[in-house]
Amino acid sequence: MKLAQHYGDKPAAELPMLFQRILSNTTLDWFRRRKTRNALFSNMSEFATPGEDGDFDLLETLESLTNSEGTESAQDATERAQILHEIELEIKELPGRQREAFLMRYWEEMDVAETAAAMGCSEGSVKTHCSRAVHALSKALSAKGIKL
Repeated sequence: MKLAQHYGDKPAAELPMLFQRILSNTTLDWFRRRKTRNALFSNMSEFATPGEDGDFDLLETLESLTNSEGTESAQDATERAQILHEIELEIKELPGRQREAFLMRYWEEMDVAETAAAMGCSEGSVKTHCSRAVHALSKALSAKGIKL
């Protein structure tokens, strides 16, 4: 629909390339929306234990999680947030195709074939882009003293 609405006046030779780009962008947008929606709205039934008969209190569950031994300190949470921020900044610095391949493969957890189809390139190109992105990120983060 977007192709017909916005690019109906373009020559027929340009349409396949435009279609691939529209498909790629639309796919990325869908995954971003899904990730955001999943991060914001979690199913409350996931917190309930199997033995409960609909008598579930989220506050009790959160209180028990807060009092458990596995919670991280404020310092650990801050350090983790700072490292994630640095990783995001370095991802933004990657070349476009490397960033696109990296995010689809590792952030959105798409396989090589799905990523290749979404990007409109071969599976080998996806592997190359991902490998270069990982090496660039590793080098940049190591330079900042971040070891993962």
